[in-house]
Amino acid sequence: MMTHLRPALVMLALMVGLTGLAYPLAMTGLAQALFPAQANASLIARDGRIVGSALVAQAFTGAHYFHPRPSAANFDATDSGATNFGPTNAALIAQVAERAEAFRTAHAVTVVPIDAVTASASGLDPHISLQNARLQAGRVAEARGVPLRDVLAEITAQAEAPWLGLFGDPRVNVLRLNLALDDRLPLPAPEGDSPTG
Repeated sequence: MMTHLRPALVMLALMVGLTGLAYPLAMTGLAQALFPAQANASLIARDGRIVGSALVAQAFTGAHYFHPRPSAANFDATDSGATNFGPTNAALIAQVAERAEAFRTAHAVTVVPIDAVTASASGLDPHISLQNARLQAGRVAEARGVPLRDVLAEITAQAEAPWLGLFGDPRVNVLRLNLALDDRLPLPAPEGDSPTG
């Protein structure tokens, strides 16, 4: 019986060593060497403090900041996910209508970008479309007391092209944009939901 059992146990130990120890350690080492920022959650620090991740949206609500997409997970990364409502679901239709009306009122516009009223699949998408950002620019400029052209220039400076120039639409990372605003067009006094405070 040991002649049959010994090869099986040796193979089990070998596979556990390779796939459970050697491979994960090798991939971790490669990730740390080749992509250290991504391997460490793309964290963003200011003044020695971590203020967020470039990969996870935050709930900015002040008029002086750009707002992210709505979140079905309330911006909680431990509870990431969507509502899974279908397009004809009455609750989803009501949510979108309510968000659209709030966006129109807050920004004095008639056009509402889809990413301003619908949550992403994860509920944590850190990006908004350039259209969404540009429509929010007037509110942000007024709240900060700066010219609209300066806020629009910051959106352009922070814009990210489609991946490989092909996939997706141009977009802007909300946390990075809000941090850039604080650096270049600071508020006269702290106002609440600052990424750094």
